[in-house]
Amino acid sequence: MNEREISTAVIRRLPRYYRYLEELIDSGVERISSNELSERMKVTASQIRQDLNNFGGFGQQGYGYNVKYLHSEIAKILGIDKKHNMIIIGAGNLGQAIANYSAFEKRGFVVKGIFDINPKLVGMTVRGIEVMNLEDMPEFVKRENIDIAALTIPKTSAADVAADVAAAGVKAIWNFAHTDLALSDDVVVENVHLSESLMQLSYRLARKEK
Repeated sequence: MNEREISTAVIRRLPRYYRYLEELIDSGVERISSNELSERMKVTASQIRQDLNNFGGFGQQGYGYNVKYLHSEIAKILGIDKKHNMIIIGAGNLGQAIANYSAFEKRGFVVKGIFDINPKLVGMTVRGIEVMNLEDMPEFVKRENIDIAALTIPKTSAADVAADVAAAGVKAIWNFAHTDLALSDDVVVENVHLSESLMQLSYRLARKEK
């Protein structure tokens, strides 16, 4: 099936499947049925089967899913079966937190460089990486074959910086600036709004309290 026909909801569930399968591998589980996976994930078995059937199914009737095989196939679908070189633009608290989160490397996302325009931050070291001046970014992107840029900068400068990043050759932007970015079709953008997630939590809390 063409990937464009697959819903965003299905794609957003795939990392969750991957995480649960990884936990099963760590626990020594070799195979699992959709019903057993359903109990762990709190997703219906029919939903699991429908989601995975978008990509070929992977299960066998009467056997279920081979956990390692399904884990590796989902890794291929998500593109995390290979390494992705990343840069972080914005060396403030959020940028440093992302750089310090070592689990990203386990998923194949390797932070190669950090950039900022603040002279107080340029030159400091975060997890062994020296913060560079943003003006050095284009050359660095080409030299280090950077795939992804994480933007942890104010929204006032996000559009201009995103355009510069795209012009340098980066094909994917993980945007934490408090604004939605829209670039040309050959640049993939994931807009992340932490405050929206917190407000959703607040909504659920308010409903529970009622």
